[in-house]
Amino acid sequence: MATTRIYVGMHDGITSLTSTDGGASWQQGPVTPLEHAAAKVAASASSPERAYTVAYEAGVHRTDDGGQTWKQLKSYPTDHAQSVAVHPDNPDIVYVGSEPATVYRTSDGGSTWEECSAFREVPGAEEWSFHWEGRHAHVRDLRLSPENPDVIYAGIEVGGILRSSDGGRSWEHLHGADTDVHKVIASPSKPSTVYAATARGPFRSDDSGDTWTDIGTELERRHNISIIQAPDDHNLVIAGVASTARRQEAEVVRSTDGGRNWIKLEGLGADDNMVVSLAWDPGDTNRVFAGTDHGTIHMSTDRGATWSLICDSIATVAVGAIAISSFE
Repeated sequence: MATTRIYVGMHDGITSLTSTDGGASWQQGPVTPLEHAAAKVAASASSPERAYTVAYEAGVHRTDDGGQTWKQLKSYPTDHAQSVAVHPDNPDIVYVGSEPATVYRTSDGGSTWEECSAFREVPGAEEWSFHWEGRHAHVRDLRLSPENPDVIYAGIEVGGILRSSDGGRSWEHLHGADTDVHKVIASPSKPSTVYAATARGPFRSDDSGDTWTDIGTELERRHNISIIQAPDDHNLVIAGVASTARRQEAEVVRSTDGGRNWIKLEGLGADDNMVVSLAWDPGDTNRVFAGTDHGTIHMSTDRGATWSLICDSIATVAVGAIAISSFE
């Protein structure tokens, strides 16, 4: 039976949950503290024990033993790191989004880094901003296209969505979605279909981001932080939404027709316990996971229709992100 590992990035560190019995039981690994973390994490699809985590004021860290230990990649050129994406075929190629909004790339596992300098040169970059005094616009999310990892999507909070078609050497600003972007996700089953989670609700593109459609018009609660689509069905979408940026009146909604219609899910996301991260199991298309502001992890075995709690002991600090690794 395959081993499934959930890397859990928290607001104060990083830990992991591992199951070797199909999800019937889970063993939590050690917690590695990361100060002021709000950690995001990405697992390598080609190297099961390799993953990277980034933290706002703690830089970039890497594990080579499935999360038992993490080492800081001290060559990373700034303390600020907001998002991370790993090449699906080469665990040494990694992109990290920073603050002020910048993208860095390594091709040697983090020993050396280069800035994707064209990112800052995109027309309109001088208008990017952030709501809080003393903070700057940042790359909240990075996503590589499942079809071609040289195609990269970057979601800027606040600035919109950028796309590179050449591994980060050049970038173009995509227009049509809300500019306060929290997540961007491309479809493995139809890579030209891209979804974005924004402060004004979910958006969908069917032409790789050239044009966008607001698919949240019927939602009562529009503030959207997390969004995911089934790896084998680009029309099956799950999103965590709330009434305001303070994450009040949270709920989870699910669509089977690409966001034309939504159904509220029961038992997941309520009051101030927003679902802030969603991840599909790469080894089982029926299984999807969710992490919440209260530090709980939930699992669905029926493609997001119903959910069960699998861990409520991650600590009381919010889950910031989850990433799934599945291997024999």
